[in-house]
Amino acid sequence: MHAHRTPHGRTTRRAVIGLVGATLVAGSLALTQTAGAAPAPAPASAAPSVSAAAGLDDPAKKEIAMKLVSSAENSSLDWKAQYGYIEDIDDGRGYTAGIIGFCSGTGDMLDLVELYTQRKPGNVLAKYLPALRKVDGSDSHEGLDPNFTKDWKKAAQDSAFQKAQNDERDRVYFNPAVKQGKADGIGTLGQFAYYDAIVMHGDGGDNTSFSNIRKRALTKAKPPAQGGDEVKYLHAFLDARVWAMKQEAAHEDTSRVDTAQRVFLNKKNLNLNPPLDWKVYGDSFHIGG
Repeated sequence: MHAHRTPHGRTTRRAVIGLVGATLVAGSLALTQTAGAAPAPAPASAAPSVSAAAGLDDPAKKEIAMKLVSSAENSSLDWKAQYGYIEDIDDGRGYTAGIIGFCSGTGDMLDLVELYTQRKPGNVLAKYLPALRKVDGSDSHEGLDPNFTKDWKKAAQDSAFQKAQNDERDRVYFNPAVKQGKADGIGTLGQFAYYDAIVMHGDGGDNTSFSNIRKRALTKAKPPAQGGDEVKYLHAFLDARVWAMKQEAAHEDTSRVDTAQRVFLNKKNLNLNPPLDWKVYGDSFHIGG
């Protein structure tokens, strides 16, 4: 039982990619216009105020990101133990499962099983595809019970299914977060703040989605890519994130921001360098350096 598993307000992968992609294109256009305005060298103040350190997509930093999210999602740093996780946490989104909380009611679980079946036809979950298509958008278990949870755990032993989970996590959540973070000129910690927000809130059209959290932050501070101060901007983003979390009763505990991300930010550890010490839901965690 994962007592601290938190629900995710997410839309399908297609919507996520479309919305994040549009944001990235807009950001890229703005950056292109700035870069092409004049042949003269840009003033030093125009450069993003982050050190030339590895981004969140650096393998060592990505491993830290996976552990940080797992500490909040599963009260454990062992994120690889979560491939077989599955339960209905009564949040209206059906079954929540796997390393990032794929949900039967929000489309991303369907996308995952479709990818797995495309790569490995006849797998143990393939027979559930018609049911997953029917329950998408609801909390129904129709066509899934009684053996879906057992078969999910069986599939989780397959390296091909583990890879499919990794790939969908990256395509839907991790890569868009890192790309937007780099476009905004923020470092590893900021990119992680984006990733954690997309994991929990998704990027749909509602006012608590990632894009709208970011827009709320932009009304308070500018990111480095727009000439702003990184620390001030990240505080604004975390403020907006806390506001979004408090809009849903299941997210009232904001410790994954207050006693984790905010701790790193207050120490100005913008590159997320270990050692790292933080708390989530009162539990203490440590990553050594």
